[in-house]
Amino acid sequence: MPKTTRPLLGGHVSAAGGFDKALERGEAIGAETIQVFVSSPRSWGVFPPSAEALKRYQEKRKTSSVKTVYVHGTYLVNLGTANPEFLEKSRKSLEEEFRIANVIQAEAFIFHTGSKNGDPKAWLGQSVQVIKETLKKVPGKTFLALENAAGGGEKIGNTPEELALIMEKVKSPRLKICIDTAHAFESGLIPKYEPKTLQASLKKLDQLIGLKNIVALHINDSKTKAFSNHDRHENIGKGYIGLSGFKALAKEQSLWHTGWLLEVPGFENTGPDKKNVDIIRKIFS
Repeated sequence: MPKTTRPLLGGHVSAAGGFDKALERGEAIGAETIQVFVSSPRSWGVFPPSAEALKRYQEKRKTSSVKTVYVHGTYLVNLGTANPEFLEKSRKSLEEEFRIANVIQAEAFIFHTGSKNGDPKAWLGQSVQVIKETLKKVPGKTFLALENAAGGGEKIGNTPEELALIMEKVKSPRLKICIDTAHAFESGLIPKYEPKTLQASLKKLDQLIGLKNIVALHINDSKTKAFSNHDRHENIGKGYIGLSGFKALAKEQSLWHTGWLLEVPGFENTGPDKKNVDIIRKIFS
C-alpha cells in the first residue's frame, strides 16, 4: 500500500464491460481505490477475463488515478456448511475468484467466510483447511482477507476472537482482515464511534489480530443501531454512526495504511457515488 498522509478513498464499482471500465467508474466518483466483483456475487459461475480484456485493464491502470484495486468474493461461499456438495462449490469458487484477483494484481480478495450451519465445531476445521488449500494452490502477492460479520445468526466472524482463531490456525502472512464499519457497529465490536470507545476497540483488535493485518475498511454508515445484529448499510452521515463518528475514525492514524472502500446505497440508490466519496474526503481536509 502506497504511503499517504491519509488513507486512499474510494468504493465498490461495477466491472460490467471489463475491469478497465471499473477503473473509469472509479475515476468518475473521485476514487483513489476501488473494489469489484470478478463474477456475479450471487452465482457460482466464474469466468476469467480474456487476454484482450486483461490487456485493456493493464494499459488503463498505468494512467488511472485509481491507485489500488480490491476484489470482493461471491456471497454464496460458505466454509461452515454441513453440505459436502455446497462446501465443494465454495472451495472451487473461492479458488477461482482468488486466482483472478491475483491476475489483476488486486491488493486483497475480501470474502465472507459463511455460517456455522452444521456441526458447531466443524466450521473451524473446514474453514482453515479450505483457506490453507486456496493459499497453496493460488500463488501471488494478493492477500486473502476475512471480513467481520454484523453479528446475526451463526455467521463466522461475528467476533474478532473468531477471526483471530482462523488466522492463528492458518498461519499465513497472506491471510489478512477487512473491517466493515457498519458490521463492527451492528455487532457491538465498535458500539460507539467516539475517541474513547474507538481506541479501546482498536486496542482489542490490535491485541487479537494486529492492526497491521487489517488491509481494508468497508466504510459504511448503519441503518440500524449498535448491537442490532442487522446488516444494513447507509450513506455516510445518514445513519446511526453519523458524520461525527467518521470524523473520529479519520483521526485514527493506525488505520491510514488501509484502503477505505464505500459500500453504501448512494444518494440516488446507484451504489457508492461521488457525493459519499467527497464527504469522506472532506473529513480529512
